[in-house]
Formats: sequence, C-alpha cells, structure tokens
Amino acid sequence: MAAELFEGQYVWHPAADDRLLASVCVDVRAGRYRSAHEALAETRTDFALRAHRSLVLASEAAGTDLVERWLAEEPGPESALMWARVAVQRAIHAADARDERAEALERIALAACDRASALNPADPTPWAAKLAMARLHRPHDHAPSGLLTSPPGPWRLFAHTLALDPWHREAHHRFLSFFFTRYGGSVNAAWDVAAFLAQRAPADSAIRLLPLVALVESHNPTQLLAERVWEQPQWRATALSIYRNWLPTMAGYRFTPVLDLAYLAHALVMAQREFEARAVFTAMGRYASRMPWSVFGEPAEQLSRARRACGLPIPS
Repeated sequence: MAAELFEGQYVWHPAADDRLLASVCVDVRAGRYRSAHEALAETRTDFALRAHRSLVLASEAAGTDLVERWLAEEPGPESALMWARVAVQRAIHAADARDERAEALERIALAACDRASALNPADPTPWAAKLAMARLHRPHDHAPSGLLTSPPGPWRLFAHTLALDPWHREAHHRFLSFFFTRYGGSVNAAWDVAAFLAQRAPADSAIRLLPLVALVESHNPTQLLAERVWEQPQWRATALSIYRNWLPTMAGYRFTPVLDLAYLAHALVMAQREFEARAVFTAMGRYASRMPWSVFGEPAEQLSRARRACGLPIPS
C-alpha cells in the first residue's frame, strides 16, 4: 500500500506486512503453537525470513511457557529454534536488569542454541542468537586485517555464522551492536566495523546500511551541528548509493524490511534528499519502527516530521 494513500494510524507491529506471521502472533499469545510450527517450517531454506519470523515470535512467547510445552510435546528443529530464541531474550533481559539469575539463564540460552544448531546444522539463526549474547561476556578474538582500530570481539563466532550464510542480516547487526558504546565498545570501533562489513557486501545488499546504523548510534545532540552530519558528502553518498542499489531489490522480499527502510529514509531526509526519501516512505507504507526515530525524540512525532518534509501526509 503506497504511503501517501494510507489512512488511520502507523502500524508498529514488527510483523509488518507478513500477514501469516501477524496471525501466528495471535495464536502464540493465545498459547497455541501449531501455526508457529508451520510458519517456521516453510522457512528452512529462507534464512532471512526464518530469522525475522523466529525473532518476532520469540518476543510474543518470552513471557509464557509456550515454547517449553512445544519442545516437550513436539521436539524438532522449529521448537528447538524457538526455545533458543526465547532463552536468549530472557538471558539478555535478565543481564540488563542485573537479575541474580542472569548467569544461569545465559547458560540455558547457550545450551538451547547448541541444541537448535545440532537439529538443523545448516541454519545460521541459532548462531545469530548467540551473537546477541556476546556483549554479556565480551570475547576478545583478534580482528582480521583491514580495520583501522583492530577492535577485538566475537570474530570467531561471527565467522562461523557467515560460513552458513555470508550475508545474514541479523548476524551482521548483532555483531555490529557488540561494538556500540552502550555495550562497552567505542564510536570509532563501531564506525570501523560498520565500514569494513559494508564494503565487503554486494552493492545491492542490506548490509550496506550498517554505516547508517552506526551513525545513528553515535549521535550526540550536545555536539555542535550534530544533526548536520548526514549532509556531509560521504554520508549523503552512502545513503544515495543504498537508495539506488538496494531499494530496487525490495520487489524480491517476502516481507517489507521496515527497519532498514526507516534508517534509509531517515538518512535521506537528514541529507536533504527529500525526493529519494519519499520513495522510501512509499515502500514502507503504513508500517513503522521505533528506530531510528526514537534516538531523536518521540518516534511517531519524528516519523511524521520526516514525512511532512517529503510532502507526504501523516495519520490523523
């Protein structure tokens, strides 16, 4: 649905236009897992869709006992993957909350990831889930050559994931987040890693968006002219290159990658390239993500402000 035609409100649900996933989320909230099994089983050879669906479903199931029941009643690759996803989310939340159970939950999550990968060795999703927990214990593998800062990190774990899927989107984002300052990294390391990974990726890959993610993450509103950074030639060129090379690949996606589109639209608006940003917003339709808008203020207000800059209407 074209963005300039939609009425009503923004849709913030992470399932976006994956209607099957949205309906499965309803079942999961009701304590039913049969449709979740079917939705994941059809993704065994589509790793991008498998990562997307399993992550969204885990966010719905994490506060329930659904995955425990599912694993006990129907053990298999799908139930094991969902157990791994849920266990990782619980471990991360416990660690961030300084819960005394955090270490035990992390051990459970690692075991769950190992079980999921053993049942489906070709699936990179359990390894991407492990990468999400890397910040909890800060591994210090040596960086490969080609990085200015040579930041240590979970390079071996990342390499194993890439051996299964070289351009796995979630794995790249999880790995990059390890170097964010809020997780113990540094601005320079995050920029260095983002540039290194993006330069390796094909021109039409969503991995090319990583420098824009790092730029948002490093945003400091107290710095002079902080919001003019996106107008600098290198950042404007980065956004325009992604617009020209990646955006046309959207036709081949099985779901709208709302978060990636949001980062691109934001960068184009900030770079004063409203014409291109309008096309990105059109591709997003009425679906919305809280990032990157929440870094700059209330997400809905920031999104509406950006749409208005492009001459697009906003929800009433």
